[in-house]
Amino acid sequence: MALAQAAAEEARAAGEVPVGAVLVRGDEVIAKGFNHPIGAHDPSAHAEMIALRAAAQAVENYRLPGCELYVTLEPCLMCAGAIMHARIARVVFGARDPKTGACGSVVDAFANPQLNHHTTVTGGVLETECGAALKSFFAERRRASREARAAARGGAHVVASGEARPDAHTETHTTACSEAHAEAHPDAGIDARAEAGNEPGPPEPL
Repeated sequence: MALAQAAAEEARAAGEVPVGAVLVRGDEVIAKGFNHPIGAHDPSAHAEMIALRAAAQAVENYRLPGCELYVTLEPCLMCAGAIMHARIARVVFGARDPKTGACGSVVDAFANPQLNHHTTVTGGVLETECGAALKSFFAERRRASREARAAARGGAHVVASGEARPDAHTETHTTACSEAHAEAHPDAGIDARAEAGNEPGPPEPL
């Protein structure tokens, strides 16, 4: 699993969700893969799929009997199907996936007795460490998103402030009118500022 965690860090370095997988036969590491569907423009480029493809090329066989797949996140349905099709003997995963996990979290693809191949599944290995890597990635992405939104708002304010600078006469007239309005309606400005300050911002992305 440590090798799978190292592969997950390669995904993080590429800006992808940090999931890594390693495929072994006995003590031999046949292949590894890391999640990179965005960079590859490939919806199937999950860590497990990359490792399975590389292993099949290495042994020149699309069947991989006797092999074990270690992955830092519970496989999804797509990966579960490929794992069974490749005849993987055992899957060991780290963190559970409550949204797309196909090893029991959402569905249990490997528990269907009608299937002609049955892969053994062991989950929760180094679950805390694998889960922490994912949580830190998403926390950093949310922080970066907030900073980008704040920077965009700041830039828009600067542009708006620099447009159509009034001349001295207009500025003086506007100031005088504002002061007169403030005397006639002393609470108007306070209410407007209070409403602006309480206006909710855009929802934070997941």
